[in-house]
Amino acid sequence: MKSAIFPAPDHDHGRCSADALARAEALCATRAQRLTPTRRLVLEALTASHRPLGAYEIIDRLAERGPRPAPITVYRALDFLLAQGLVHRIESRNAYIACIGRHEDGAMMVFLLCDLCGAVGEAPSAAVAKTLVAAAASAGFTPKTPVIEIPGVCAHCGGR
Repeated sequence: MKSAIFPAPDHDHGRCSADALARAEALCATRAQRLTPTRRLVLEALTASHRPLGAYEIIDRLAERGPRPAPITVYRALDFLLAQGLVHRIESRNAYIACIGRHEDGAMMVFLLCDLCGAVGEAPSAAVAKTLVAAAASAGFTPKTPVIEIPGVCAHCGGR
């Protein structure tokens, strides 16, 4: 289970990234949405690691490969990718991470944020969701964003 949430440091990241991009292309085709070159570049920047990036970090990474994009261009691409469920926003870090796609659209997500290496594990949790939705409903409350962020130390860093 640990490897499913936090990939091993020596995993085939090229394959991991290629799978995420292929999933994005297929999802956009199914939904009749365009994964434009700019949107794809932003997603590629995010799939380059399992660490969240802020918008300006994405801009810096894109500038290494070509012209420096305007912030509004990157934010628009991020808005599209968020709307399609291809990236997640990590609120506590004001950053974004590529979705690894092991959950249903709109499912409550638990993000495990490693304080040491910066990696983010994406863990769907139906049991947690059921409990929280019931608690919210009993209070007459409707949650806006079904996300929980938990800082800590991942299994790979635990021995440090």
